[in-house]
Amino acid sequence: MRVPDQLSFQQAQGPFGQAGDDPEITLIDFDAILAMIRRQWLIMAAMIVVFAALGFAYLSTTVPQFTAYTSLIMDRGNSGVISDMTENQSRVTVDDEATILSQLEIIKSDSVADAVIDKLNLTQNEAFMGVSGFSIGKLLGPLNIANWFRSEEDVAEDNKTIARTILLSNMAVARSGQSYVINLGYTSPSAQLSSDIANAYASTYLLDKFNARFESTRRASEWLEQRLAELKQQVMDSDLAVQKFRRDNGLIAAKDGLLVNEQQLSELNSSLIVAQADTARAQAKYNRIQTIVNERRSDALVTDALVNSISANLRDKYLTASRKQAEISQKFGENHVQAARLRGEMEQYEQQMFDELGRIAESYQSELDVARAKQKSLEENVASLTSVSAMAGETQVQLRELERSADSYKNLYQTFLARYQEAMQQQSFPVTEARVITQATPPLKPSKPNKPMLMVLFAFFGLMVGASIGGFREFRDRFFRTGDQVRDQLGLEYLGLAPLITDVRAPANSSEPAHPNVIRPLNNAYRYCVDHPLSQFAETLRSAKIAADLSFSGEGAKVIGVVSALPGEGKTTVSANLAGLLAMQGARTLLLDADLRNPGATRALGQHAERGILETLTNNEPLDQTLMFDPQTRLAFLPAVVRRRVPHSSDLLASPVMGRVMDTLRRNFDYIIVDLPPLGAVVDARAISPMLDSIVMVVKWGETSPAVVRNTLFSDAELHAKCVGVILNKVDMEKMKLYGQHGSNEYYHSQFSSYYHEK
Repeated sequence: MRVPDQLSFQQAQGPFGQAGDDPEITLIDFDAILAMIRRQWLIMAAMIVVFAALGFAYLSTTVPQFTAYTSLIMDRGNSGVISDMTENQSRVTVDDEATILSQLEIIKSDSVADAVIDKLNLTQNEAFMGVSGFSIGKLLGPLNIANWFRSEEDVAEDNKTIARTILLSNMAVARSGQSYVINLGYTSPSAQLSSDIANAYASTYLLDKFNARFESTRRASEWLEQRLAELKQQVMDSDLAVQKFRRDNGLIAAKDGLLVNEQQLSELNSSLIVAQADTARAQAKYNRIQTIVNERRSDALVTDALVNSISANLRDKYLTASRKQAEISQKFGENHVQAARLRGEMEQYEQQMFDELGRIAESYQSELDVARAKQKSLEENVASLTSVSAMAGETQVQLRELERSADSYKNLYQTFLARYQEAMQQQSFPVTEARVITQATPPLKPSKPNKPMLMVLFAFFGLMVGASIGGFREFRDRFFRTGDQVRDQLGLEYLGLAPLITDVRAPANSSEPAHPNVIRPLNNAYRYCVDHPLSQFAETLRSAKIAADLSFSGEGAKVIGVVSALPGEGKTTVSANLAGLLAMQGARTLLLDADLRNPGATRALGQHAERGILETLTNNEPLDQTLMFDPQTRLAFLPAVVRRRVPHSSDLLASPVMGRVMDTLRRNFDYIIVDLPPLGAVVDARAISPMLDSIVMVVKWGETSPAVVRNTLFSDAELHAKCVGVILNKVDMEKMKLYGQHGSNEYYHSQFSSYYHEK
């Protein structure tokens, strides 16, 4: 039947026959998760309780541990004491992270741990050495023969190794953020012991750091001292080599580091320059006065003529005579006797003046000769010393090389001497770049175990284990639970569910003798729908009737087969109740027990029957003698009285005799309900399938695998084509609530369950 598929397809179409928008795809189905939690909450709660109990037991038996903390800071302030005294201090800086990490490794080193052990004598502390707890080695230690011959030193070394292991395993060292602060903590069962060890660790680390600094400074001082002695000798040897070379090569040094010949050459050059200047000046004076004398220039003067009294007197007389001659010539004419006389005097005075200038020129000549002689002498001396200096050039190159070597040794010696003084100063100042800023005190409460946190963790682990078990159970729960699973996995219509009948009672007249042709149910479960016509079970069977009616297009009675994949799924109960419900509604209904191998309907309704369908098929017994009736509903029942195993049951059901019997029954009844054997057990249902109009599949809720139903039902195309739907039987209604998801019938079951109440 494909009508539900067509309806669902039409609902998925848009208003014009086009496909509607795709539903929103969700990565996480929260409804499914919540439903799983509702179904498995008992498992999860049980696991939480179990793990909480384990956590409580663990916390009750665990020895509390106390952690004491001390803090150190890598401080550069202490280094300033030495930095102020030495300008080029070479010290350890704490500016980079690698330095801090190196200090952390130093704190965790075996040397510091051994120093703490020796300081506190931890190998003799029973509270400390007993931290490792009970072990088989401790119990069997006295029985170990090898220990009998060990020396006390070996035992002490082993105890120290054990103490070191305990100490390092219970110590925690970490940097505080990006600061220069180092937090050091120690954990032990004793609060006082934890604080003592933490403080001892801090002080031991500071002492180790100071000793390391002092030792490095001492080694540097010793090395510098040896190096200074070597450099001192090298300086002396280089100076001695310089002096010896000067002596051997006549390179006598004057002041300012110059050689004597170099100083003399410098002085001669200076004197030569002065002599050349004097010669040039004398030559200029001489040339000037010679020019005046040769040109007879009476108006020209020289410096020495001005300061000469004779020249000055003659010039005054000359000028006086010249003035008078000019006055007389102006008054009496140039030919006047007095003017002529005065001109003669002027000539005499002029001659005397030039004679005096000639004497001065001779003195200038003498000065020029002296200057030239002096210049010549100096030039000869300079040339002589220059040749000497040129000859000593190669020797001076070697001298300068020796002097540079000597200067290098002197500078190196001074540098090492300064470093040696700095090292001695560092050695005399007991300071380090670290100090304690927080002393460890005995903690007031244990640091571990953290009881609230551990209880939460145990409960969380219990929740995770419970969720894992629940998830595994959900994964393994591959059974039919909801109608959606029926539609999705089988492609068949879901007809409804039949609740599990828990109130099963025998009829009130079960002790009375039964009439051979009267149906007598074994218990009230086989007429539940007759007694409860408004129940959900009855409503499900009505849905099956409607589906069968819609699928029937012929004439006569509607033959409806009720089948299951496996035995024990309740098909007989469904068959009996469906037949009883149809009969109660006024339809002529026959219930046929076609399970000739295991006639469950006969045992449930007519276990007192003496003859049935087998007698009709094999002995041609009339139907009116084999039929049984229900006096209340007028339901007819054709039992299967099996007194011995029937090996050819499928042949009987597919025989022409069975066909004639079915034709007779079709003419006399409106509905024929056939209780078929399970599909997975025998082939009888396939043999009788041509005589059936429709089939109702009964599946036990929560126990039948979809794979079994598919394999058994889909293996026969005719049975699959005639199947009008599936009924989920024996449904636990309380558990069914846990499998309903939003939008499903199971989810809204509580809202329409009021329709199934009879009161």
